[in-house]
Amino acid sequence: MTSPALQIALAHHRAWTGKDLETAMTYIAEDVVLDAPAGRLTGIQAYREFLGPFAEQFLIRAQMVAAFGDDGTALLMYDTETIPAKSAPAAECVTVRNGKIVYNRFIFDRLPFEEFRRQQAGDGLR
Repeated sequence: MTSPALQIALAHHRAWTGKDLETAMTYIAEDVVLDAPAGRLTGIQAYREFLGPFAEQFLIRAQMVAAFGDDGTALLMYDTETIPAKSAPAAECVTVRNGKIVYNRFIFDRLPFEEFRRQQAGDGLR
């Protein structure tokens, strides 16, 4: 049996990894808090600005590794193939209230993305 929080987390994940950001954002609370490697972001607009470029510009595909949840919390671990990195594993631990994600602890390795940005900036100088 899939937990309520896991159902929401998986629906959100399927939407954004399917490049359907509009649907993905329907699972996010207006006052969501996101803790990511770059720091804390608050509010649905900041969340969209964080997720949008990754989902729409860099993501090629995502493969779920594991997903667990209970009534209020879900943990997803997945591997993404992106333009900057063939393998970019990530994990999200979300808190769900009233059918919306209110908190997301998003963990991923920033190094492949920083190296890609540096390379892109270097190519622009030639």
